[in-house]
Amino acid sequence: MKVKITSQAYNPLLKRKEVAFEVEHEGTGGTPLRFEVRKTLASLLNENLELVYVKRLETKTGMTVAIGEANVYDTIEQARLVEPQYIIARNAPPQKPEEKEE
Repeated sequence: MKVKITSQAYNPLLKRKEVAFEVEHEGTGGTPLRFEVRKTLASLLNENLELVYVKRLETKTGMTVAIGEANVYDTIEQARLVEPQYIIARNAPPQKPEEKEE
């Protein structure tokens, strides 16, 4: 999986950096998980993982390139204040399925 940042701009009103990116995911078996893209973006931008939220990640049918948008906040408090709860939930680490006791 290769992530390429196509544009980024700082929004002083919302105290965040708005990033557009492309993810090349040939040979991974489909669109990568948001959490994986989020970790890669955080390392590319030298930011804390808690400050990065992937807002959109979309692959066109038959393509191996996904395009997306992410927001990188100045503080965790600002992220919780501005980002909708469903976006925060979508960016959470994947839960492991619980094993049933028999």
